[in-house]
Amino acid sequence: MNTKLIDWGTFIGALILLLGVTIPLILFPEGGKEVVNQANTFVSGNFGVMYMIMGLLIFAFLLFVAFSKNGQIKLGDEGEEPEFNTFSWAAMLFAAGIGSSILYWAVIEWAYYYEGPPFGVEGGSPEAIQWSTAYGIFHWGPIAWAIYTLPALPIAYFYYVRKKPVLKVSEAVRPVLGRRVEGPLGTVIDVLFMFGLMGGAGTTLALGTPMIAEGISDLTGVEVTLGLQAFIMLICTTIFAISAYSGLRRGIKVLSDINLWLSIFILAFIFFVGPTRFISETTFNSLGIIMDNFFKMATWMEPFANIGDFEETLFPESWTVFYWAWWLVYAPFVGLFVARISRGRTIRQMVLGTMIYGTLGCILFFGIMGNFGLYMQLTGQLDVIGFLDTNGAPATIIEIMNQLPLAKFIVLIFTILAIIFLATTFDSSSYILAAVVQKKVEGEPLRWNRLFWAFALCIMPLTLMFLGGLETLQTASIVGGFPLIFIMFLLAWSFMKASNTDIRASDNYESPTIHIERWKRKGKKKKRSALEVLEDRKDED
Repeated sequence: MNTKLIDWGTFIGALILLLGVTIPLILFPEGGKEVVNQANTFVSGNFGVMYMIMGLLIFAFLLFVAFSKNGQIKLGDEGEEPEFNTFSWAAMLFAAGIGSSILYWAVIEWAYYYEGPPFGVEGGSPEAIQWSTAYGIFHWGPIAWAIYTLPALPIAYFYYVRKKPVLKVSEAVRPVLGRRVEGPLGTVIDVLFMFGLMGGAGTTLALGTPMIAEGISDLTGVEVTLGLQAFIMLICTTIFAISAYSGLRRGIKVLSDINLWLSIFILAFIFFVGPTRFISETTFNSLGIIMDNFFKMATWMEPFANIGDFEETLFPESWTVFYWAWWLVYAPFVGLFVARISRGRTIRQMVLGTMIYGTLGCILFFGIMGNFGLYMQLTGQLDVIGFLDTNGAPATIIEIMNQLPLAKFIVLIFTILAIIFLATTFDSSSYILAAVVQKKVEGEPLRWNRLFWAFALCIMPLTLMFLGGLETLQTASIVGGFPLIFIMFLLAWSFMKASNTDIRASDNYESPTIHIERWKRKGKKKKRSALEVLEDRKDED
């Protein structure tokens, strides 16, 4: 077992932080939950506006990068073809970034907005219905995928253009922080990212496992228990451990392709056998609402709450701020993964492809699944709101699926899809966690390392699930992810600084990739470029 490549400071630091949070929650569940919830209220209540500003700035920044000279940079050698075809590339980035959570929220999120709409609108009113169809797509739309994409810029740039075989967030901010990333500061940055990801994984498990359990219960008649949920979690762990162990091409790619084909099948089935006209018109109408109110939705806070006649709804903190924080926690992971699979594409293709394919996929899920559930509610075929209040979200989701023709078959496909979605998120997560704790990644992270993190991702959430602390862990990860706002700023700054330096140094202001290739053709591989000399001087300064 090769251990020389392991960055033990980051490896052990991440485990210590995770244990430092989870052990007190295990020993003092009620007290720990109260502390974490108070911290969450403080962060979201006092700094929620920072998350909102961050979302808009990242979205604007990425559009600028995509259409600037920086967007023309090729991630790889001149003339190199993309490592993965567009279908597999889109499947992998979507499966890694979304997971089974989209099956949960796409079906049921509209119901929460229906009852508790934004902007002081009365619950259950025609206006509330309009907003309920749009807000889910907004929360899972371009800003979410922009937050995901930002870390991919500097990471992919250093890995494929400057040829540095390191997949670390700390390495991506080297142009700004210099050699300081080689010390404790760099370790802290990587450990914070890993903690956020492991806690964010708890969120996905908290949503996906009960939903899968309800699907199995509906098909077999077995009662939903903690034991059943634990069994499901172990099955999913085995699947994604095998996938992560098999590697990117033989495991993760294959699982992601299956995932996408099953998604296309179930969405097409619901669209064509369900209320096709209602689904298509409502989805189209929702896109119009979002485009007409994009900046209103992206900036709405409640500064006048509890002043005069203004009542506080807590909608921004409960939904938009929470979602931006959730995407932020996952962003370095998804960015690392998108960077790893984007070899052979340009920066522009990577940025626009991730934002467009990711958003399009979410529009289809929310537009088709969500509006089918809404149709059941409005026509009286199923009292979704009443069923939700009585039985909870997981059971309601399966009950909505039961309203379709061939209901048991569709519930079976839906449950299998949820399992694979969960597995594809976690095999990607374990792959990236393994990469972050290695000093070098040439090809793929070490197999034993990938396998270790596959099971590490499951052990803590499994323990906390039995103690009822899974929700607390996900809240803690979002609070702990607050410093990532500043790291995101450093990532953007680092990419612009590095790419602009290379562009200025290149002949005739051509792509840095072309410049590097010219040096190779001139037989100057052993000579140090002016760029390297400049970088060394900056580090010394």
